[in-house]
Amino acid sequence: MNNKNIFFIGFMGSGKTTVSAAFGKAYNRPVLELDDEIVARDGRSVRQMFEESGEEYFRDWESRMLREITAGNGTIVSCGGGIVIREENIRVMKQNGFIVLLKATPETTLERVKNEKTRPILNGHMNVEYIEQLMNKRASAYQEAADVVVVTDGKSVEQVVRDVYESIHRAGQPSV
Repeated sequence: MNNKNIFFIGFMGSGKTTVSAAFGKAYNRPVLELDDEIVARDGRSVRQMFEESGEEYFRDWESRMLREITAGNGTIVSCGGGIVIREENIRVMKQNGFIVLLKATPETTLERVKNEKTRPILNGHMNVEYIEQLMNKRASAYQEAADVVVVTDGKSVEQVVRDVYESIHRAGQPSV
């Protein structure tokens, strides 16, 4: 098994956290939740960082942590939904691993996140129309960054993990 990092990207609610954890367990790879690392270092929740210091402050943390963690090899990294906003983040991920885009429809996304209070981007906008608008805004950045795309709608976690594994191998990356 090769030691290439695998970065999971996608809109909130696409399954990054759940799938990366299951993938790491299935293939005996360390898993890192980027937002959790930021929270551990800053000492505040993502929501608090957004409210008290602004989105740019959080994005700076995100870029800094991404650079730090990519020094490790063979790590499965679950990235925050906005990781692709900055070109430098995409460049760092491409140089240090393989990028898997997880996709879900706005309807699936709303169903998955509707009861959560930890999504600062959706504060006051917990509806399909707003989610779709934000997804469309980021769609090209996600597509351009991705080495492979896996749709998560209507699939079990196990099926998505298998789809990711197969997609990586079809892309010529036998590193998993």
